[in-house]
Amino acid sequence: MSMSGHQSPVMGTDEWLTPPEILAALGSFDLDPCSPHESRRPWPTAAIHYSKEEDGLSQEWKGRVWMNPPFGREASKWLRKLAAHGNGIALIPARTETAMFFESVWGAADAVLFLQGRPHFHRVDGSRASFNSGAPICLVAYGLVNVAALERSGLGQLVPVLRRASA
Repeated sequence: MSMSGHQSPVMGTDEWLTPPEILAALGSFDLDPCSPHESRRPWPTAAIHYSKEEDGLSQEWKGRVWMNPPFGREASKWLRKLAAHGNGIALIPARTETAMFFESVWGAADAVLFLQGRPHFHRVDGSRASFNSGAPICLVAYGLVNVAALERSGLGQLVPVLRRASA
């Protein structure tokens, strides 16, 4: 992750890292706009990182983006920006019925990969959580390069997204 809002009442934090095996399966990225501060980042997720303090949402995005946004109400803003950017992969809850999914995934993305199993995220020190994510997780691809990366990853089931016709 990035500094995701996987809020855990037990752990008292909303800053969780994407498991490195997920990142390794997807190839290299140019930008992670939701990254932990450099001093708390045990492994890189992209060539350039924006931390919470740098407000990646307000920055200009270039290249292939990896995004594990804060979960919860803020996630829709991040996903909307990635959809407009058109080049990247987002890790989000697989809540396919939500307004966020209908706005920025169904009809906006190119494909969704539903992860097999529930991943164990990592604390900012790099240690693996003893519990899984507690909810299904998916990876959302914007751009055909990212669809190909999901297809090669072997991380789950890939579903192409049919684009909505423009009015």
